[in-house]
Order: sequence, then C-alpha cells, then structure tokens
Amino acid sequence: MKPEIRRILFSLAVLLWAVCLVYFYGSGRIVKYLAPDFRPIALAGGLGLAVLGSFNLLTFRRAASCGHDHEEEHDHEGGDMNPFASLLLMVAPVALSMAWTTDGFSQSTLARKGLYDDASNAAESPFFSSMLPPLTIEEIEKSHRKTSDGYYEFSLMELFFATGDRELQGLLDGMQIETEGRIVPEKVNNPDGTRMRLYRMFMTCCVADSRAIPIVLEFGKNPPLLPENGWVKVAGTMSFPEEEGTLRAVLKVDRATAAEVPQEEKFLRR
Repeated sequence: MKPEIRRILFSLAVLLWAVCLVYFYGSGRIVKYLAPDFRPIALAGGLGLAVLGSFNLLTFRRAASCGHDHEEEHDHEGGDMNPFASLLLMVAPVALSMAWTTDGFSQSTLARKGLYDDASNAAESPFFSSMLPPLTIEEIEKSHRKTSDGYYEFSLMELFFATGDRELQGLLDGMQIETEGRIVPEKVNNPDGTRMRLYRMFMTCCVADSRAIPIVLEFGKNPPLLPENGWVKVAGTMSFPEEEGTLRAVLKVDRATAAEVPQEEKFLRR
C-alpha cells in the first residue's frame, strides 16, 4: 500500500481518538469516568491529538527523509499488518465501548466494588480516616444544615466512616439524620425483608479505582416501592448495631422519597 494511504488512515485514527476525548469532555459524560482534577488533562490530550492528526493529514503527501544515505528505494512506513486492520483495531473497541456503555455499574460490578462488604473494615483504613476531619457536636451544629422537621443533613461518607470511629459513633448514635444516595436491595442479614442498602460511588482519580460507600436502611416493615438503583432522600435515626460480629451503620428510616438525580454524581454534593 502506498505510504500516502497509510498516513491518511493513521491520521484518521488519531483524529477519531481526539473526537472521542473531546466529546466525552464536552458532553459531560466524562464526570462518570474521571475525578475533576483529571478532566482537563483528558481535554488537553484530546486537543493535542486533534492537532497531531490534522497536521499529519494535511501533510500526508510530503515525503520525509529517513536520516541516512542510501541508493535503494525502501519503505520505512511498511509493516506486517494491513493498515485497514490496524485502523479497525485502533478504532472499533473505542467506538463500540462508546455505543454500548451505560455510563454506570451492573449489580455484579457494584458487589465487587464493595457494595456488600463490611463497612467497618474499610472505614478503619488510613485512607478513609484521612478523608474527613474530626467532628464534635458543636462542629456538627455549625457545619450541617438542619431540615425543617429537625434532621441534620449528612453525607454518606460521614456515616460510612463512623463505623470505624468509636468517637464519631458516640456522636451520631441516636441522632436524627437525613442523607441521600442510590437505593438497592439488602442482601446481608435481612431475614424479614425490611432492609435496603443506600450507597454512593467514591472515586479517587478514575472509574477503575472507584468503590461503593454504603449504609443499611431499616424500614421496620416492607420497604416502600422506590426505583431500584434510583436516587432517594431518606431521613431517620442513626444507629451502629453489632450484627453477627460486624459493626454496621444502620439508618432506621422515618421517611424515604425519590430524589432528583444530581447533575454530577460526585461524592459530596456542594
């Protein structure tokens, strides 16, 4: 195949990768895959690829020196693989992933990412211990809004973290709390079918390192009909019972209603 055709094909592959990165950034879908600090890097990479691909496409007719003297003609751009096959391998996986992804997690993936793990074990890790500052009653009253019916607004991160902090448990145990997240069926210690699980995804840098941050919801009766894996706002009394040798964060629910899906599912909504 002529070198010019190969240059065109590989330039188009680079441009398609550029379009993919810029599209994900511009459409907002990138919030599902990268933490805020890393999104400008993806945009810069997409723009850089666009410049590179455009330059190569505009100069595909221009011959470049190979850098050494020779008398015989030879092709430095040749290879064992057909350029069309190379283009397909570079473009098809990305195109199919973009078309088929739901920008979300399946239930089996959520389970692998800690949805049903013991919260106390994860919350005791130094990483999670460094995520939140120490709390006191005075700090809670100053930094957490109170709803009109008397519930303090807490993030799931704070409630999850409390399972590894005895002092924080003492502060939150028995407190009326409102929080929000996605709701799914409870599959651990739920013999009467009165429990569900509330979670949010916590992402450090990208979707590959994300993990579920869950708490247990105790309704005391059959839970209300709410969309599975849908966003809900719940309010109730916080407790930390030890069940089967494991400390659990359990919210005894007074009310639960469907909630608006946040524009960006970052962990702590501002």
